[in-house]
Amino acid sequence: MAETEVEESRGSFAISDSKINLVCKHQYIEEVKEINFDSDGDLEVNDQDFSSGFIGFDLKQDLKGVKSPVLLITGRVYNKNKKIKIRKISCYAKYWAIFYQKNDHQIGFQVNIDKPNYEVTNLRSKGVNKKSGRIRRRKFGLSWLPLRPAVISVEDDERQKKWLAKSIEFNRICMTYSSEENERFFGFGEQFSHMDFKGKRIPIFVQEQGIGRGDQPISLAINLVHGNSVAGAILHGNSPTEIIETFTESIGRPPELPHWIISGAVVGMQGGTETVRNSWDILRTYDVPISSFWLQDWVGQRETLVGSQLWWNWEVDTTRYKGWQQLVKDLNNQHIKVMSYCNPCLAPTDEKPNRRRNMFEEAKKLDILVKDKDGEPYMVPNTAFDVGMLDLTHPETAPWFKNILQEMVDDGVRGWMADFGEGLPVDATLYSGEDPIAAHNRYPELWAQINREFVDECKSSCSGKHKEDPEEALVFFMRAGFRDSPKWAMLFWEGDQMVSWQANDGIKSAVVGLLSSGISGYALNHSDIGGYCAVNLPLIKYHRSEELLFRWMEFSAFTTVFRTHEGNKPSCNSQFYSNHKTLSHFARLAKVYKAWKFYRIQLVKEASEKGLPVCRHLFLHYPEDEYVQTLTYQQFLVGSEILVAPILDKGKREAKVYFPLENKESCSWIHIWTGKVYNCLGTEAKIDAPLGYPAVFVKSGSFIAETFLQNLRDLDIL
Repeated sequence: MAETEVEESRGSFAISDSKINLVCKHQYIEEVKEINFDSDGDLEVNDQDFSSGFIGFDLKQDLKGVKSPVLLITGRVYNKNKKIKIRKISCYAKYWAIFYQKNDHQIGFQVNIDKPNYEVTNLRSKGVNKKSGRIRRRKFGLSWLPLRPAVISVEDDERQKKWLAKSIEFNRICMTYSSEENERFFGFGEQFSHMDFKGKRIPIFVQEQGIGRGDQPISLAINLVHGNSVAGAILHGNSPTEIIETFTESIGRPPELPHWIISGAVVGMQGGTETVRNSWDILRTYDVPISSFWLQDWVGQRETLVGSQLWWNWEVDTTRYKGWQQLVKDLNNQHIKVMSYCNPCLAPTDEKPNRRRNMFEEAKKLDILVKDKDGEPYMVPNTAFDVGMLDLTHPETAPWFKNILQEMVDDGVRGWMADFGEGLPVDATLYSGEDPIAAHNRYPELWAQINREFVDECKSSCSGKHKEDPEEALVFFMRAGFRDSPKWAMLFWEGDQMVSWQANDGIKSAVVGLLSSGISGYALNHSDIGGYCAVNLPLIKYHRSEELLFRWMEFSAFTTVFRTHEGNKPSCNSQFYSNHKTLSHFARLAKVYKAWKFYRIQLVKEASEKGLPVCRHLFLHYPEDEYVQTLTYQQFLVGSEILVAPILDKGKREAKVYFPLENKESCSWIHIWTGKVYNCLGTEAKIDAPLGYPAVFVKSGSFIAETFLQNLRDLDIL
């Protein structure tokens, strides 16, 4: 039984236990038995297996469709007496654990804990024969605790009575098991600091990674993590890739991406119609392969205390983007798509001069905004302005927001960033009535589901040639996600990294996040080229240098999507359009990205069919190589045929590359820039890697290698 404090600031959360009231960490097993099925396929459950006061799962309903025996383990958890002044309080509770086979590769399990039973021992009281050592005991049944804490003798102090009164049921369950010394733990969603989590504590909580955030909390809540049951599955596979396939078969896999978004650079920029047209002209002179322009400021900007910020009112700003529809049409005629931006929040727009709709007021009138404890719209601080969040559990929210997306698509937009999703306050009130701490992790799944349903509905409503035209296909990408998000989202990006070389928040963390998310079912992922968060304070400055931008381009040229971002402070950062050198480098790396499009299409299809990530930690294909297991951001695989060792340190011009051991066949790797062949597997080599020439290798003799190298020659890169 724990009391929890949560501090929140713009999607980042600090969670800590403020007080541990009771821990029952000892246990004994009363019975282990097998429950079989009768002739009708129903479980033969004896009601005596479950106490009358037990509220947890409906065993017959939860195991409906399971056609194998179920293992039932019953026992008790207990503590060893807790002293409170002159009392000793002991506690125990019955538990039920069931294990059942879900399919050939999965075992499901459920664990439930009954409510606690207390035994209070008076160490010193009137009426006790001290010589004989006899003591008086009183047992307190469960129903007594909340209603009659006064049954404790009059000598009991107020602290003891209050403690017993509020300790009605457990709100945490921990499952522990033995782990061999050389066992390693990978995954846990998109993590940015580590790959192997052996011996580490990892919060499974949806949040922004905490960069560029203030330290003032916007909410403080106690006793947030509730629950006396836990359910899950144990998955088996003969290899890491097989386990990922099994896992993604359960949670869902992304659809194949439209080819247009993985054909060239996604140019992220702002500034309005003329700025976009001018940049388009310049990029054409450098022969940059472009798939789309991503224009996050399509809604317009306003000046605030922290600089220029977007109007969170999801309609085109016709002043900033005069002739918006013609711009979209002109770009589309050259096979370049326009992508926009939205999120599940709405800002009041009373001061916006050219708005046509006030979406915040519309949502407020429809009563589809998340509420605070007083039943009013929960206004969430976002730097210089407050916003309301859409209540995605409300049945009217999805159709209302899909209408907004439809207006955007009707103007010719074919893709968008579906931002945020991680910031549901943990003290909010939702239409569904569910606990906000549980809804917090589910919120990004619902956000992805609304966007995906809209995409699927648009596709099904099209007819004839328009329906089959791949250039009309829609795509959205998002940063927030939980377990089932790969089922709904089409593409992910890694959120907001610092414009730095740092391991925890900078370019190195982007590689770690890419690889850890791939192990966790997020097969299609990428990052902002150059990072996002710049800092320009008197004593602390983080500006995107030209060298960092170049190295980030080199790394991103081997991810699913090659997309630029100006960052939160464009004027402080080196940009792809800054000068001739940056434009030339951008053009070169965009062509490198284009050169393996044929393989990227294959890998995106594989992601859709098997859940395997495009970018892979070497562990996935070389699990027996112990050195590979120690790698974090140093190198990664694209599919199984391309090996990349990006330069992630300032001033470095040489990469240390490890060539993994093959178990079943001999293999050699070809350095794409020099053609040198490396046969010494299980060893390291130092590779020259000047700017523009990242350490990249292809497997010798493969069709992928031959085609990639030929495409580089055809594009005048080799």
